[in-house]
Amino acid sequence: MQASSTGRLQGKVAIIVGAGQLTGDTIGNGRAVAERFAQEGATLLLVDIDEAAGEATRKAVAGYGQPATLLCADITREADCRAIAQAAIDRYGQIDILHNNVGRSKGDRCTAEMDAGMWDEIMAMNLKGMFMTCKHVLPHMVAHGAGSIINVSSTASLAARPTVTYKTSKGAVNAFTQHLAMENAAHGVRANAILPGLIDTPMAIERRAQERGVSRDVVRAEREALVPMQRMGTGWDVAHAAVFLASDEARYLTGVLLPVDGGLLCKRG
Repeated sequence: MQASSTGRLQGKVAIIVGAGQLTGDTIGNGRAVAERFAQEGATLLLVDIDEAAGEATRKAVAGYGQPATLLCADITREADCRAIAQAAIDRYGQIDILHNNVGRSKGDRCTAEMDAGMWDEIMAMNLKGMFMTCKHVLPHMVAHGAGSIINVSSTASLAARPTVTYKTSKGAVNAFTQHLAMENAAHGVRANAILPGLIDTPMAIERRAQERGVSRDVVRAEREALVPMQRMGTGWDVAHAAVFLASDEARYLTGVLLPVDGGLLCKRG
């Protein structure tokens, strides 16, 4: 399948951080975003800490006919975040879109049981890494006078949750995104966040099924029962929202926290 010559992201260079995915029977958010961006004509720098996972995504987007290369990086290291921005400039000459998709909840606990070292690990990946990728991409976007930053948060940032670190980190992502929006609006750089709800991805389903020793169908049924639409979303739902926010159709949107949740936040209040 070839990308359209009139795609909504034609001529744009996009960095997708967290472009790989875990093994599973559904598509992850990062890979879905990569495929949708390629379908819409974007040139891609795919970033992942896992070379095999990143290469699988590169192969998945190859059929769309758009340039796409892989960079292995650990976003908890500032040198790697600096290298991400520089690689996009060296390979493609510009950066139009930064999509930050990396995050984790594994190891989270309630406050009294939370290990301080694990807190630091989760915060480093969910928040500090996002700050550092933005830090090193922003000068290029500002110099260009345009850019779209999309940070993946979570509905957990605005709803009750039994564990402390993931919610706190994603709440901070919301605040950080809105700060970026105000700080850089005059420079033509937009910053928005996507807040996925219960999404049927390998990261969401496979780990929970394995940890609890139950089937994936059990996990899915429990999660679907919570959603007003009575079904979970997919990685494609997140990707469609990302295409919109990355495109010129959203040129007057910045500082937006966009739930992609089937009405879950409305139900939870």
